[in-house]
Amino acid sequence: MSVNLTEISTRLSHQDLIGNTAFRHGSPDRIMLISGGPESHLAKWSMLAAPSKMRAVVRQPSREAMPAASPHSPISGDLALIENKCDLRAEVEEWKHGSWYHSVTLIASDVEDLLDKLQTITPVEEFSLPACEGMPKRPFWSGAMAYDMMQWTQPLLLQHPPKDGALLSIMWLVEGGVLHERSSDELRIFGVDSSWSNLAKDALLAPAMDLRPYDPPRMDESTTHSDEAHIANIERVKEGIVAGQVYQVNVGKHWKGPIGHPFEVFKHLTQINPSPYAVYLEATDLGFAIASSSPESLLDCDENTIRSSPIKGTCLQGTSPEEAADLRNAMINDEKERAEHRMLADLMRNDLSAVCKVGSVGISRFDVEVYSNVQHLVSHITGQFRPEQNGKTAFQSMFPGGSITGCPRTMVCAVIDELEQYPRSFWTGSAGWVDVHSGASSWNILIRTLEAHKTSTGWRGSIGAGGGITIASNAKKEVSEAAWKGAALRIATGWMEDNEGNVPRGELEIHPIAHREQMPVSSRGATIQTLQQCIETGSACGVLFVDNLDSFSLNVADVIAQCGHDVTVLSGRGKKADLLADPSALFDLMDRLQPTHIVLGPGPGTPEDVPLTMAFAHHALAGQLAVPVLGVCLGHQALALADGMEVIPSPHGPVHGVPVRIEHENTGVFRGSQSPGTYTRYNSLIVNELSDHALVVNAREVDSSLVMGLEHPSYPIHGTQFHPESIGSPEGSTLIQEFLRISSDG
Repeated sequence: MSVNLTEISTRLSHQDLIGNTAFRHGSPDRIMLISGGPESHLAKWSMLAAPSKMRAVVRQPSREAMPAASPHSPISGDLALIENKCDLRAEVEEWKHGSWYHSVTLIASDVEDLLDKLQTITPVEEFSLPACEGMPKRPFWSGAMAYDMMQWTQPLLLQHPPKDGALLSIMWLVEGGVLHERSSDELRIFGVDSSWSNLAKDALLAPAMDLRPYDPPRMDESTTHSDEAHIANIERVKEGIVAGQVYQVNVGKHWKGPIGHPFEVFKHLTQINPSPYAVYLEATDLGFAIASSSPESLLDCDENTIRSSPIKGTCLQGTSPEEAADLRNAMINDEKERAEHRMLADLMRNDLSAVCKVGSVGISRFDVEVYSNVQHLVSHITGQFRPEQNGKTAFQSMFPGGSITGCPRTMVCAVIDELEQYPRSFWTGSAGWVDVHSGASSWNILIRTLEAHKTSTGWRGSIGAGGGITIASNAKKEVSEAAWKGAALRIATGWMEDNEGNVPRGELEIHPIAHREQMPVSSRGATIQTLQQCIETGSACGVLFVDNLDSFSLNVADVIAQCGHDVTVLSGRGKKADLLADPSALFDLMDRLQPTHIVLGPGPGTPEDVPLTMAFAHHALAGQLAVPVLGVCLGHQALALADGMEVIPSPHGPVHGVPVRIEHENTGVFRGSQSPGTYTRYNSLIVNELSDHALVVNAREVDSSLVMGLEHPSYPIHGTQFHPESIGSPEGSTLIQEFLRISSDG
C-alpha cells in the first residue's frame, strides 16, 4: 500500500486537524479503520475520521443493577440461564466548548435496540461524494464493543463480571474524514464539514513527512495465567468435552505491562503485521485506546447481503516459502484442524440463518490466509437478509464471534467465564462501523489487539491470545500457539525481543482452496418462526423444533424449511421449558399448535438436562403423540433413554466435526439413502443397547459399530446420533426430507 494513513494522521495532527490541537473542529479522539495487507476481497478501503463531535459510551452497570452470578460450574453441566436483563444504558456526549458534555441517556433492552435508538441522533442525508464499494453512504457510528457486551446477547449472568463502571463500549459519530480506496490507490476527503475538508485537502498536498521508525522501549510483562494454569484450563475443557457439556471452547490469557504511546505501537503494527481489519481508537479524556491488527471479520454487510469470515485452524508462517507451503498443506490435511474449522463453519451458518432467507446461507469460498507470523484456515459464509432483518439484528445474533468462544456458544460463554476468571474486556469483542439507518456495517473480531489505559505513571497495555480447544488438542502445543498469536503485538509493545521465541515472519498472501463441503441450497418459500411469533400471529405451526441450546439448531430448522415445511422453534431449556414438561401444559400446547412433525434437537449435556425433550420422548414412546418424531443427537439420546437404553460416554472418545461412514438398513429416515453414507458426528455420549427396549437399531458407524440410528417398529419415531444438517453430511438433507414424508400414521 503506497498510501500510509498513519503518516497522514500525523501530518494532519501537525496542521491542527487531528488530535489534541484540533479542538476547534471537534474532539481530540482518534478513529482509524485500516485495511492492510494485499488488496483482496477483504481489503478494499481504509478510513481516518475527522474530529468527532458526538460519541456514545456504555459502562458496566452496578452490581445492584446487574449482580454477579452465584458460584456454579458450567463445565460440569450446571448452566444458569436467565430470561430478564437490566437495561443497557448508553451515555451520549457532545463536544462543545473544548470538552465532552452529557447530552442524553439512551436506554435499550439489548445491543440491537441500542443501535436502533441511535437513529434519532444520526443524520440521514447521504455523503455527496460517491462512496467506494463497501463504504458507508451517510454519517455512521464507528468504535468498539467489549466481549463483555455479551451480557446483552447471551442469556447469562457472569460470575466474574467487569468492575462497576468499567468501559464496555465507545462509539463515535463519523461525519467526515479521509478515505483511501485500495483499487485506485486514491485518497478522498468526505463529509459534511466543508471547512475541515478544505483544510484537509490543502494539508494532503504538503510533502509527506519523514517519520522515524518506531523502536519500542524494552518493557517487562506479566500474565494473567501461567503456562501451567493455561494447561490446567485446557485439560478441564477436555474433561467437559468427554462429559458432553461442550464441543469446543476457546480459552486464553492476557499479557500485561507498561507501553509507550499506543498510537506508536499501532503504527509499528501496520508495518510488521498488516491485516485487513486493523483499527485504532483513542478516547483522550478517558485515557483509553485500542490498537488492533485483526485479520478476522465477524460480519460485513450491506442492506441485502451479509458475509462472515471466521478463522479456525492455525500454523506457523515458516522460515522460507517452501516451509510455509509444507506447513500450510499439513494444516489443510490435518483432521483435527479441519474438524475444528468444520464445527465453526456449521456454527456461523447457524448464526446467519437466524437473520437470512431460508436456503440463502452458504460457503462462498475457503482460503488459507497468510499473515506475518501465522497462517489460518478461513471460510467465507454468505447469506441474504430476510426483509425484517439487517446488520443490527445480525450483530445481536452473532456476537461474540463463534471462533473466539466455541460451541455451543451460550454454554461456552459461561465456561469461559468460569475458567478464565477474568473479564476479557475488549479482547475478542468487535470493532468497526455501522450505518444505524440501513444496518449496513462491518465489524471485526478483536484478536491481535492491544487494549491500553493511561495511568499516573504512563500507558499500560493488555494483550489477549488463546485458541479453540477440542478433544484432540495438545495442551502444550495450544499454549505455544497462543504465544505465536500474540508475538507481533508483544514485539510492538517492547515486551518481547524481535528474535525472541524464534517466531518466523513472511509475506501476506491468500491461497484459495477448493471445497466440496456444502449443503444443497434451495428454498420453497417456507418460514422459520419462534413459538411467540406463532402464537401472536395465529399462523400454522408446521414442524415443531425443540431447540436445546445448540449452536447448530437453526441449521436443522433451515434444512426443514428448504424442504417446504414451515418451522416453529420452541426453546427446550430454561424455566419456561421446564414448566412445559408438565403433561397438562405440554398437551395444552400441542392441542393449540397442532404440529405436523416434531424434531427434538441437539444440544450440550445429557438428556436429563433437558426435561422438556425427555417429556416429548416419553409421550412419543407411549403412543401419545399423534405426529412423527425425529431426535437428533441429544434428542436421539433422549428417545433411547426414555426407552430404557443407557446413555454413556463414547467408548472411543468424543467425536466433534468429523465425517464418518455409517451403514444402515435402508429403513425409516434412511430409506433411499446410500449405505454406507457419510455423516458428521458431534457427540461425546452414545446410546448403549440393553435387552429390553422397543426401539430398533437401523444404523451403525462402520469403523466402531456404535449406534447411529434408531426407529420404532410401530410408531413414527426415529433418531440419528449424527448431525444430518452439517456441511460434512452430504446426504443429510435427503434424510430430513424422508422424515418429512412420514405421515402421522407411520
